[in-house]
Amino acid sequence: MNITDAYNLISQKLTSWLHELIKLLPNIILAAVILAVGFFIARWIRNLAAKLIKRFSQNTSLNNLFVSIVYLTFIGITIFTALTVLKLDKAVTTILAGAGIIGLALAFAFQDIAANFISGIFISFRRPLHIGDIVKINDYMGKVEDINLRDTVLRTFQGQMVIIPNKDVFQNPIENYSLLGKRRIDMSIGVSYGDDLEKVRKVTLAAVKGLPGICEDEEITLFYQEFGDSSINFLLRIWVSTAEQAAFLNVGSEAIISIKKAYDENDIVIPFPIRTLDFGIKGGATLSEMTVNTTNS
Repeated sequence: MNITDAYNLISQKLTSWLHELIKLLPNIILAAVILAVGFFIARWIRNLAAKLIKRFSQNTSLNNLFVSIVYLTFIGITIFTALTVLKLDKAVTTILAGAGIIGLALAFAFQDIAANFISGIFISFRRPLHIGDIVKINDYMGKVEDINLRDTVLRTFQGQMVIIPNKDVFQNPIENYSLLGKRRIDMSIGVSYGDDLEKVRKVTLAAVKGLPGICEDEEITLFYQEFGDSSINFLLRIWVSTAEQAAFLNVGSEAIISIKKAYDENDIVIPFPIRTLDFGIKGGATLSEMTVNTTNS
């Protein structure tokens, strides 16, 4: 092949390409118009979606995620439509098929991350807990500091920060002490067998009535429960008007002080543990029959 033949071959090829370009020129212009209009509509839909989703969710991260998904979806539709006009849709379909296989492989590899992510989305919509709530999740109890799409952060009452994966939050029971806005103290107390139980009830209820921090809408209740080894035991239930841990502990402390003071004033005894030694049981010996040796050191 000489130079003339090579020149003619290249010229013919370029001419055919030019002809194809001219034939596709209307399609290119139409594709450009579709891209311009599509991007404009996608931005408008993104702003509309942002306003709508704020009515259902206050989670900024989740809102941004959904807005981005909506925006990218419409951008993808716009680009795919433009490529279809340019007759390049088959190539794009092949690329998307390969991307789908890769995405499936990545989903299996990062299934724990995906599970935490999906759980975070459900938590954001169901909202079983909010930032500032006092909750107990698994063995951790504290105040919710942050709720992300991947994890929930608690500050325990000892001051440690605990990061709990959202999968564990979503799949396990959540004790939320802040939903009612109040908490109950259950105090187990015992009095001696020689005390008048009606008097004990009256003195105990009077001792804790009116303490600062007690919920006035809830009744203070007292229930006798059992005959113990050295005392008759009862349960005293007091509602605290807030879920905060410091107030909860303070009301319990003041209740103990007030009850102890009232018992001392009314000669009500909280007995020490008592053990009785019986030397007269079958097979044993009475105390009078035993020899006691004492040695002076």
